[in-house]
Amino acid sequence: VQLQASGGGLVQAGDSLRLSCAASGGIFSMYAMGWFRQAPGKEREFVAYISWSGGTTMYADSVKGRFTISRDNAKNTVYLQLNSLKPEDTAVYYCAAVPRYSSYNPIRMNDYNHWGQGTLVTVSS
Repeated sequence: VQLQASGGGLVQAGDSLRLSCAASGGIFSMYAMGWFRQAPGKEREFVAYISWSGGTTMYADSVKGRFTISRDNAKNTVYLQLNSLKPEDTAVYYCAAVPRYSSYNPIRMNDYNHWGQGTLVTVSS
């Protein structure tokens, strides 16, 4: 499956953004999805996860209560709603897919097989 992330941009602290990740070339509902981010000079980190059905979600503590992950299997798209943005949220955001029947840890980057190209979110103070 190929993934295309979009929706990043330059915003001010406190603003909101919605990131999208469109999937193609596979059966989207066969995959659980995750969002990760990489800030300048830092390692890539887990942000959010959603199961294939959308019934299970997980969040990093740093974004819990501010970010919301969702998916629309009819549109082959996963979303990440970013609210109350902070300068420390500045990063390249990546979507990733893992087959739902595989054995995986939702927060472990290396378990994901497919990655989008990333979309840059910059939050000014």
